[in-house]
Amino acid sequence: MPFWTRASTTVHRKGACSVSGLSRNAQIQALQQQEWQAPRFQLLRKLWQKRTARYSLMILFAIVILGIIGPWIAPYDPTKTYYDAFLEGPSKDHLLGTDAIGRDLLSRMLYGTRVTLMVAVMAVGITFVLGTLIGVVSAYVGGIVDNILMRIMEVLLALPGIILALAIVAVLGPSQTNAMIAIGISSIPAFAILIRSAALTIKSSGYVEASRSIGSSNWWIMTNQVIPNIFNVLIVYTTLFVGGAILDTSALGFIGLGAQPPTPEWGTMLNEGKDYLSDAWWLATFPGLAITIIVFTVNILGDALRDIFDPKSQGK
Repeated sequence: MPFWTRASTTVHRKGACSVSGLSRNAQIQALQQQEWQAPRFQLLRKLWQKRTARYSLMILFAIVILGIIGPWIAPYDPTKTYYDAFLEGPSKDHLLGTDAIGRDLLSRMLYGTRVTLMVAVMAVGITFVLGTLIGVVSAYVGGIVDNILMRIMEVLLALPGIILALAIVAVLGPSQTNAMIAIGISSIPAFAILIRSAALTIKSSGYVEASRSIGSSNWWIMTNQVIPNIFNVLIVYTTLFVGGAILDTSALGFIGLGAQPPTPEWGTMLNEGKDYLSDAWWLATFPGLAITIIVFTVNILGDALRDIFDPKSQGK
């Protein structure tokens, strides 16, 4: 039996739709539509139905793809100096111009996309893991553990995140890896407090009390019942924190505490171009636009996710 006939019979038995009597192409299209309606695609389908979220996904996907394939499509070596092209404006040979020492700006932008995204995503990964652990443990265990953890988080939260990141980098030393660690650690207090608030609601639910009454371990309850039921909150907060991590990455690079030259990074490139705003506007304009676009895109996507998971927040 051909695969589309078997699939058609299965779909018909489920009562979702019937594709019998259709041509082969029509059957395949009907099955694809049925697959798109599957529960596992529910979140993506809802995002795609929102115009702003759909455009944000497309822009973010394009930026990520550029970050992945950037080194292969860059027209020049991002660290190579072209002595006949110092501060050359956008032209046929150098589409985005060159910098003060003759390096191609487009190539540096493409390479810098990977560096900036990698640092931001790894930093958010640190925040996600440690912030979730602290927030869930604090909410579930309660008592003195909750008090100690939250007081520490509140003390750290009293400092602006970028100031805390600066202090950490000052101790560890300026580098791309240390900037990633500093940004990740500096975002933990806010993330942990938000996750604790969500976990407290789940802690008092009936199924958690039932699991506790039959002798389930605390670790099992936290990993199998608390965290899965706040996963929607985790997705929203993580997405919103990515935008802040990109800004912090660029800020540390701008003041020389992030990726070190000659590594191309958007914040570092912005710093290199600030002294030539009147003579070579392209040096600071293009990295600044890139940072603005990606932060704006991620924040719109985070707002769309929040509206999907919490419809009551829409319009606030």
